[in-house]
Amino acid sequence: MTNYKRLREQAMATERVNRLHPTAERQVPLVSSLLSESTGPITAVTDFMCAVPEQIGRYVPSGRPFKVLGTDGMGRSDTREALRRHFEVDCGHVVVSTLEGLADLGEVDRSVVADAIARYDIDPDAVDPFLV
Repeated sequence: MTNYKRLREQAMATERVNRLHPTAERQVPLVSSLLSESTGPITAVTDFMCAVPEQIGRYVPSGRPFKVLGTDGMGRSDTREALRRHFEVDCGHVVVSTLEGLADLGEVDRSVVADAIARYDIDPDAVDPFLV
């Protein structure tokens, strides 16, 4: 997704049309339609606050793990790569989040998540970046 705000606005407009036209065929928000074409967990990632992708959470098909990674907090990095690592939105953390979603669905063993944490050199006991 490239614009969570626009997806939310379109979904809200769809809800309004459905509410005000109760006898018409029900419309489906674009984000719901697109996500229903896939399977498995959904990991929403942003270089902004977690609240940005959370805007579409209610439009995610039910029964699908919806994980959000964002950069809430004060910037402490000199490069975007360092910022993403600090706030745990880099490639390794996206992989771990997605694997955790698959584990939540019972599709992979939790040891696969642990292996990815080791592979991507993630310190599971590091200070939570939102608390620093």
